[in-house]
Amino acid sequence: MRLSVMRLARRLRQQRPDHGISVTKLTLLGRLDREGPATATELAECERIQPQSITRVVADLEERGLLVRSRDPRDRRQMVLEISQAGRDLLAEDRRRRDEWLAVAMTEALTPVECEVLRAAGRLMDRLAEC
Repeated sequence: MRLSVMRLARRLRQQRPDHGISVTKLTLLGRLDREGPATATELAECERIQPQSITRVVADLEERGLLVRSRDPRDRRQMVLEISQAGRDLLAEDRRRRDEWLAVAMTEALTPVECEVLRAAGRLMDRLAEC
């Protein structure tokens, strides 16, 4: 199952638009989009990235206008990172392309019953991911 999940994830990555943004950067934007603002330290811990690396990633995303920094209202010494509207738009297009590919691939390769089984398996994998 692990191998199958990895192969599908790799195939989905191939469907990404060529926007010049690395998977690491997209992952950080996705986390900020799903979970809301965070400090660079929090992002580094969640994604298991070295603090030096997160600094470079954040600087590039900010330079591209995909995230914005602001002072942390709880601790004015820290900066909070938040995804920008341009970042949300980029993620939406990225997701749309991959969702479109997956929908077509499922329709072409699977029967309606198999599609339902796969949707059920997706829900089970979500539960496993939260263990």
